[in-house]
Amino acid sequence: MDMTPQETIAYIGRMLFERRLTDFAGGNISMRVGEEVFMTPRYSGAKQHWRVDPQTIVHGPLNTDDILDHPDFSREGKAHLAVYREFPSATAIIHAHSFYVLPFCAAGRPMNPILEATEKFGVIEPLPFAPAHSMELANTVCEALRHKEELITRFAAPLLLTRHGIFVVSTDLYRCLDAVERINWNAWCVLAQGMLPQQP
Repeated sequence: MDMTPQETIAYIGRMLFERRLTDFAGGNISMRVGEEVFMTPRYSGAKQHWRVDPQTIVHGPLNTDDILDHPDFSREGKAHLAVYREFPSATAIIHAHSFYVLPFCAAGRPMNPILEATEKFGVIEPLPFAPAHSMELANTVCEALRHKEELITRFAAPLLLTRHGIFVVSTDLYRCLDAVERINWNAWCVLAQGMLPQQP
């Protein structure tokens, strides 16, 4: 069944929360359709518990700053807008607080791909810390993505935001969701290595 951008974003939000790929504290989801941007509203987790009403999705033109004045504009929304403006191929973004990824973000540690399903991402390096609401974060994200433009178009480009969460950019929102889950399970497998008994 075909869904509107608002309905697609709401569905993805439910999937993220139900699969422990984000939490009540934050995260955001966006799509670029032509020259218009659609984005989850601020407090989608805290107030809507990720059962986002499609009618509350914030949207506006890409090439003006009108959307910044919306009272429900999301904190990391500046980073979303910056990515869409700098990378024309990018049309989908998920920022999430994934359960097993957050320890890497909290520690500012890189994540090695130890599953075949995550080899395509290579080592995911943490970005320098920047406040969530800032243009500093937007600039840091765009700088990191300049080295991942092929991943954006072929699958999805993941970034680790230090002390914050994961940020994934693609041409398709379902590819973003797929990448977030793959990386979350890879993170679990890295963390679980310490629980395995030593080989004789």
